[in-house]
Amino acid sequence: MAKKKLGLEDLGGFVFSTNDDFDEKDYVEDESQESLSPDEQELEAHFSNKGRGGKTVTIIKGYQGPEEDLIALGKLLKKKCGVGGSVKDGEIIIQGDDREKIIQLLKKEGYKKVKRVGG
Repeated sequence: MAKKKLGLEDLGGFVFSTNDDFDEKDYVEDESQESLSPDEQELEAHFSNKGRGGKTVTIIKGYQGPEEDLIALGKLLKKKCGVGGSVKDGEIIIQGDDREKIIQLLKKEGYKKVKRVGG
């Protein structure tokens, strides 16, 4: 079976610019997100054991800022608590129910608005 040759109309709506003044930088969105200072952040420390085979975790929600800063904060909390965890979908997941300890650590780091949520 011979392959069918594609024409320009088969390329799915690509637009080829012939404008000499075209500058790609004007059309690229700036994805960097400003990080709020710790005292402006409103974080929530949730307790959960759903979807984890009965294992309890503490989930920190509400962080606003770049993903790199969130990962660094998650790493700090895991290290200080001496447990494992991860950072997924803008949330820090810490193994175990250590909400009180995590809230105290966050307050030491300058996060003044930290709520305890659940159980």
